[in-house]
Amino acid sequence: MTQLLLQTQAPDYAAWKAAFDAEAENIAAASLSTLQIWKGDQNAILVLFEVHNRKNAEAWLAKQSALGHPYQAQFLQTA
Repeated sequence: MTQLLLQTQAPDYAAWKAAFDAEAENIAAASLSTLQIWKGDQNAILVLFEVHNRKNAEAWLAKQSALGHPYQAQFLQTA
């Protein structure tokens, strides 16, 4: 199974979550399923997705980057 771990910073979690929820249709179209969201120290947010099609997920990440969303992303394989 392939997963995608996304990390970002958001000083206003509620605003970030509303924007993330508004992106739900595009996330699903990118062959991603949200598994877990964590809030960390210093406004860190981590999102774990299940990846159903890596090419689609990579295209979604590229679009997010082009829109100026500062995500750090890592594809992971279950070991």
